[in-house]
Amino acid sequence: MTWLITGGAGQLGQALQAELTSQGINYVATNSSQLDITNPLLVTELVDSIKPEVIINAAAWTDVDGAESNEFAAFQVNAIGPQNLAISAKKMGARMVQVSTDYVFSGESTAPWSEAADHNPQSLYGSTKSAGEKFVLNELPDASYVVRTAWLYSADRKNFAKAMTKLALSGEGEVRVVNDQVGQPTFAADLAKQIANLVLSNSPNGIYHGTNSGQATWFEFAQEIFKLVGADSSRVIPVSTSEFPRPAKRPSYSVLGHDNWAKTKVAPMRDWRIALADAVPAIISAVEAKG
Repeated sequence: MTWLITGGAGQLGQALQAELTSQGINYVATNSSQLDITNPLLVTELVDSIKPEVIINAAAWTDVDGAESNEFAAFQVNAIGPQNLAISAKKMGARMVQVSTDYVFSGESTAPWSEAADHNPQSLYGSTKSAGEKFVLNELPDASYVVRTAWLYSADRKNFAKAMTKLALSGEGEVRVVNDQVGQPTFAADLAKQIANLVLSNSPNGIYHGTNSGQATWFEFAQEIFKLVGADSSRVIPVSTSEFPRPAKRPSYSVLGHDNWAKTKVAPMRDWRIALADAVPAIISAVEAKG
């Protein structure tokens, strides 16, 4: 059995490779320079040559603000790319996992978003990811999973947890962090394990939410990082979103519900604080290695 991972150079792509290696699963991982998922001929050629039984699409245009001024390019990567992979998966008889986002929702709620909640994206990034979900589910209704995640972090690549860890280690100055956006900090290694187990357990096809349990604001997330690093958490100052105007609107409430895991043999992901405590030592090492 061979799996294909697209977006192999990203946080989740790296975590997926580590997870599949630990489970003894053969895989081929590609980055954007090795496979342009927006090119259907290249996708077909690669899938035909590898003959994967499972395709995990972790490739994405993730520059949320950049999508506002590059709608065509973002749509190609986030919607057409997944469609190309789904078409090739269908021809090959393979199953597919499409990684998606909380941004497909409006972000205006007081209760966790259910897997079946209506899409109402408030940004072009969210719109392109919404289209990608629909294309995959239309092409592979009986052989696909959509796994939505949010607030992803790891010791790899740039992310909020690494940025806060660097500031915590610097030991000086206040750090102003938004306290009116609520979501679920999600450890990439936990998500990779969840995706692998979802596929390996032959769970029902459909939509699942791949986020760590519990909830926090960005301010609370930062405070917890400072505490785990051993820094003075009083340096973290809560502020409103209005202090940081951005081209794309951010969801104010991104907490995702986990009800569909009850249909599987896979338990929902652990609490975000427990996951963060496990992740921080490697994040500290990665930050210190870069000086």
